Amino acid sequence: MQLHVPTAGLYVPDGSPMPDALARTTHLCIAAHQDDIEIMAYHGVLACFGLPDAWFTGVVVTNGSGSPRDDVYANYTDEQMMAVRRVEQQKAAMVGEYSAQAFLDYTSSDVKNPGNPDVADDLYQILMATRPRVVYTHNPADKHDTHVSVTLRTLAALRRMPAEARPEQVLGCEVWRGLDWMQDEEKVALDVSAHESLAEALLGVFDSQICGGKRYDLATIGRRRANATYFASHTTDVFTQMNFAMDLTPLVRDASLDIATYTQEFITRFANDVNARLRKLA
Repeated sequence: MQLHVPTAGLYVPDGSPMPDALARTTHLCIAAHQDDIEIMAYHGVLACFGLPDAWFTGVVVTNGSGSPRDDVYANYTDEQMMAVRRVEQQKAAMVGEYSAQAFLDYTSSDVKNPGNPDVADDLYQILMATRPRVVYTHNPADKHDTHVSVTLRTLAALRRMPAEARPEQVLGCEVWRGLDWMQDEEKVALDVSAHESLAEALLGVFDSQICGGKRYDLATIGRRRANATYFASHTTDVFTQMNFAMDLTPLVRDASLDIATYTQEFITRFANDVNARLRKLA
C-alpha cells in the first residue's frame, strides 16, 4: 500500500503482519481527527472487543497539527503536537485492542479541498485492503467542515469499490453535532452501554485535548447517557448509553443519489414533524 503523504503510517497493536491485520478487519472507522474514533465509533470497538473473529480498525485522516493546547502542552509546536496526538491514538488502539490504526497525516486544508483526489485514493486503498462489513464515519450534517469533508471523501472511496466488496452498512455518527433531532424511526440507535470502564479509558487517553480545555471525556459519556434516557418518552430506559447514527448505506449502494439532497431530506422530515405537531396542538 502506497499512501500519498510521506509521514503517513500504519500501526498494529498486537504485532501481526500488516496485510493480515487489515484483511481481518470487520469494522472500520474513518475519522477526521485523533479521538474522533473513540467518540463516535465506540459501538464498533465493542462489537469486536475480545472476540477472535471480529476486528476493529481505525483511520485518522488529519495530522493533528491544529489541535488546541494548554497546560503542559501550551508551548508545543505543531510538530510536537502531531507527535503527541499520534502516540495518544496508538495508546487508544492498544487499549481498545484494535486490529490496526492508520494515520493518513493530511492537513485539514488538504482534506477540505474537493480538487485533491489523494485523500479518497488513500481511503480506497484501505477499504480494498480491509473490506469491512461495517464502516463508521462522520455524519454529513456535522457542523465541522473537516468532518463533513472526510464524510464526502469516504463516500467517494466507497463508491469506487466493486459492488461485491462494499460494506453491508455505512453509518454517519455524532461528534460536532448530535443526531437527536432526527426522526426516531430514522435514527440508527447504537447500544454502547457495555464496558463502561473501557469507554472511559479510551477517551481519557487523549490527555492533550482534555488539558487543552475540552472535556471530551465527560461530554461524550454525557451525550450517550442523555441519548439513552431521552430516546423514548413513554418507556423505561432499555440501554444506559447510546449513540445515534445516520444510515449512509443507500448513498453507497446507489452512487446516483445526491449526498446533499439525501441529507436535506432528513432535515425536511424533522421540520415537517415540528410544524405538524405545533399545528395539531395549537
